[in-house]
Amino acid sequence: MRIYVCVKQVPDTSGKVAVNPDGTLNRASMAAIINPDDMSAIEQALRIKDTCACQVTVVTMGPAPAEGMLREIIAMGVDDAVLISAREFGGSDTFATSQIIAAAIHKLGIGKEDMIFCGRQAIDGDTAQVGPQIAEKLGIPQVTYATGIKKSEGLVLVKRMLEDGYMMIEVQTPCLITCVKDKTIKPRYMTLNGIMECYSKPLLVLDYEALKEEPLIELDTIGLKGSPTNIFKSFTPPQKGVGIMLQGSDKEKVDDLVARLANKHVI
Repeated sequence: MRIYVCVKQVPDTSGKVAVNPDGTLNRASMAAIINPDDMSAIEQALRIKDTCACQVTVVTMGPAPAEGMLREIIAMGVDDAVLISAREFGGSDTFATSQIIAAAIHKLGIGKEDMIFCGRQAIDGDTAQVGPQIAEKLGIPQVTYATGIKKSEGLVLVKRMLEDGYMMIEVQTPCLITCVKDKTIKPRYMTLNGIMECYSKPLLVLDYEALKEEPLIELDTIGLKGSPTNIFKSFTPPQKGVGIMLQGSDKEKVDDLVARLANKHVI
């Protein structure tokens, strides 16, 4: 059994957000992190590995420096990694990205007992489209918003988060599951042995030449030029004003607040 975990390196939106003049994100000038929902997918895959014999492979599409992220994930306990990297893939939207990743997984092979885990969505786009699109292109069932996954013979029991509770779903393998952040899923740290061994573990690089013949790829719909989705505008939100701390007793603070709101004609 093999579990593919699809991850993405994203800009750390808690820090500086830089935008190019053409409206695209200037990723080179921003700190990069592993997408938070993807961390949940990694942890859930490793929990299954802890209970049954399986191979966990982490997959990402990105530039060559993304290898560092993959090595960090290997140090957490993942067996091997796949980096999909080519200039021809740069600027791909969700439609293009999903077909490229699906083609890579198809090339590597997906068996009867295999699963694909993804984060629910990436914080730089918030579309939640890539995971479900990968499943559609591979023709396998999908379950979204997972907070718990248990594997048994030929079936997977998924605890799915809803707005007002949880839903338990059984799905046959092979399947794709998207995972969400949850307080019950705390990603593990890298281990000392993992750090020492991460550069000796396999890392496969798949470029354009390796994937261009795959039937799941439409060559005229990949990359920035071929992507059917175009970003109209990206911008850095204006900085909000500094807050005011009211002093005094509770009554004095309430009176002060009411007076300030009245002066601004809010009330």
